[in-house]
Amino acid sequence: MPDCVTLPPMIAMNPAFRFSVLRRALALLPLVWLLTAFAPPKLKKVDVAKNLTVGVPADFQPLPDDAIATKYPAARKPLAVFSNPAGRIDYSIAARPTTFTNQDYALLLKIYESKLKSTYTKVDILTHDIKTINKRDFIVLEFVSTLGDTRRGREMMAPLRRYELMQYAIEGGQQYVFHFISPVEEQAQYQPVAQAIMQSVELK
Repeated sequence: MPDCVTLPPMIAMNPAFRFSVLRRALALLPLVWLLTAFAPPKLKKVDVAKNLTVGVPADFQPLPDDAIATKYPAARKPLAVFSNPAGRIDYSIAARPTTFTNQDYALLLKIYESKLKSTYTKVDILTHDIKTINKRDFIVLEFVSTLGDTRRGREMMAPLRRYELMQYAIEGGQQYVFHFISPVEEQAQYQPVAQAIMQSVELK
């Protein structure tokens, strides 16, 4: 059997030395946590269309057509929807014809923000801007939405609060909408993921 390592008596018996070592180790913990917190999420590239590539978290899976139809009952279904394993987080990409151009982004930003405020009971805007991502301008709206139950009676449900990040771009007469949604309780975990996803969009 290998010999046990024995510390020198002065080190083994010196409480001040042991306290000093422990204090230094504890001082490094915030740095470790900081580095872990800001580690970029791992994304896999997915070709949504010939001119569109997005990054999606490795554990997100595409929803089948029937699930998309149930979750997004619109006349024009999204190009793709990806969900986390629990099905609580969604990232959707949609496209629809538009007569606006990329010269109208400043106007559209105001229109979209106004529409949000009329759609939800309350909207806390975190970001409203026009940003350049991968050499293309996008309208960016990041917010926490609250949708209250307007029914009267004892069976009223608690308000639905969600963290949302939306990004818009216009190309070739089509308006592309990128929409990330998570419960507000998971905002701290998924906000960096949502931001990384939006930074990965490549629209040609």
